[in-house]
This record gives sequence, structure tokens and C-alpha cells, in this order.
Amino acid sequence: MPVIGSAPLTNIGRSLLSQVHAMESPNDVWASHELELESFQKHVADRFHDLSFVPSDELLSLQWVRKLLNVFICCQEEFRVILFNNKAQLTKPPMDRLIGDFYERSVKALDVCNAIRDGIEHIRQWQKLLEIVLCTLGDSKVNDNVNDNGNENCFRRSLGEGQFRRAKKALMDLAIMMLDEKDSVRALAHLNRSFRRNNYSSNHSSGHFRSLSWSVSRSWSAARQLQAIGNNLTVPRGNEVVATNGLAIPVYTTGCVLLFVMWALVAAIPCQDRGLQVHFYVPRQFPWAAPMLSLQDRIMEESKKRDRRSSCGLLREIYQV
Repeated sequence: MPVIGSAPLTNIGRSLLSQVHAMESPNDVWASHELELESFQKHVADRFHDLSFVPSDELLSLQWVRKLLNVFICCQEEFRVILFNNKAQLTKPPMDRLIGDFYERSVKALDVCNAIRDGIEHIRQWQKLLEIVLCTLGDSKVNDNVNDNGNENCFRRSLGEGQFRRAKKALMDLAIMMLDEKDSVRALAHLNRSFRRNNYSSNHSSGHFRSLSWSVSRSWSAARQLQAIGNNLTVPRGNEVVATNGLAIPVYTTGCVLLFVMWALVAAIPCQDRGLQVHFYVPRQFPWAAPMLSLQDRIMEESKKRDRRSSCGLLREIYQV
């Protein structure tokens, strides 16, 4: 239930906070500012350390992805507070350029999120196909009635040719839908040769296996979008750090978090033109660099496994299907 008067109370709190800051000496203000920036770095490092301490059979699972998104939201919120506390710096060069670049990356990340949402809808469609198979070829044992001795009379319902055909079609559709788009076209061509049904490709084009239309154009590429997000994401130079009173560091940190989270989502969930070969370099001097790079290495190793190379997504639940 909403709290009555919450907005005015927030404004009053901010007003009081600004008055407290005004009463502080310049040294106290600078010390508080440094502490805020150091705390942000530590919090990001702690969150990614927690993410990295996961066994292999839980990495890239739905539970882990949910945890990854929670980490992303927490980092974004803390970064937003830092920007709010330093609004006067945001319009000064070079901070204005750094913030502009970050906002541009965020907009590009929204396209990735739209494609990921479409991928999730595809997975739901696969689930429906699995339900068709389970309902069609499920338990055919039916209870009739209870005899005089109190025992159940059971018999097995025979499965007709129509049920087998329906289950077979659902499995074939599922198998092709779970391939990358290029592989699905080759699979359809193979089916046409095998079954000599020229109308199969017209009725089951690759567009059909996109269970829902993508919200991005057909020429859109997740791999290229990730590269665009990572473009010009470089470690701030010393003069930029000084000119921005250290604010260039959290901007860079949040940009790296944004890129890694988008990259991990593309790795896990079906996405148009997936690709993981993105230049991702972070100096080890940052406390969060080691766990982030460790996770990237583990995900890359997972993608290179023989039974995962042609997968449309590395999500653990997809592998189980």
C-alpha cells in the first residue's frame, strides 16, 4: 500500500541532507565523496564475488540469471545515487561526454533486453510443444473401477496413429526451433529431401519457428549490438579522473557491469544472431575485475563444450530440455 505523503517526505529529506552537506567543511565533504566512491567499488566487487562462487551445475541456470539481474539492479541504483549526489559535475567536461556515452550504451542495451524478452517467449513456446508430447504420449494407464476385493482394475489405453503423428510433429518442431536460425534452414532442407514434401518448407519456414515475431529487425544482430555497447569503453585516463573528481571511475565500472550483464544474457538465452566473441578487457587493478573475468572465462568454456556448441542458448534449463 502506498505511503501517504512519501514524495514530500523525500523532498524534505533531500533538503535536510543538502543543509547538512553545507555545514560540513571542504575536507569533510571530500572525505565523504571519496568514501562513497570506494564503497561503490567494494560493493560491486562483493556482488560479483558472490556471483562467481557458484558450482558449474548452477552457472547459467534460471536462479543464477535472476541473481545476476539483481546484482545489476543494485549496482545501477547505487550508481544513480552517486550521480544524484554530484549533479553539479555532470554538465562539466569531460564528465558530460562520459555520461553521454553511458546513456548511449544504456539505450543499446534496451535493444538487447527486447531481444532477450523475445527469446524467453520462444522458450515458453517450446514448453507448450513439450506439453503436447507429454499429453499425447503420457501415462496411458487408466483406472476403470474398483472390483469386489477392493483392488483397482486397470487397463492400458492404446495409442492411435494420429496421436503418434501429433507427438512426432511437436518433437520435430521443437528440435528445429531449438537450433540457430541458419541451422534450422539446413534442417528444413534435410527434411524436404528425406520426406520429399515440397510444401513443408512453405508451411514451416524459418519464420514459423520464430514462435513470436522478433521486436527487432531481421538485420539486427546481438553480436554487433554487444560490440557497439563495448565500443570506447576504456579505462579513464588520469587527467579524466582528476577533472571529474573521481566520478569517471564509477561511470567506467557501471559501463563494464552493463556490458557483462548483456553479454551473459545473450550467452544464456536464445537471441537473434548470438555471438560471444566480444572484446572485454578489464585491468586487474579494479577489485571487481577478477570475479567478473573469471565468470566470463567459465561461460566461454561452457560454450566451447561439444554438446553446447550448436545450442541456441547456454541456459541450464535449455540444456536439460
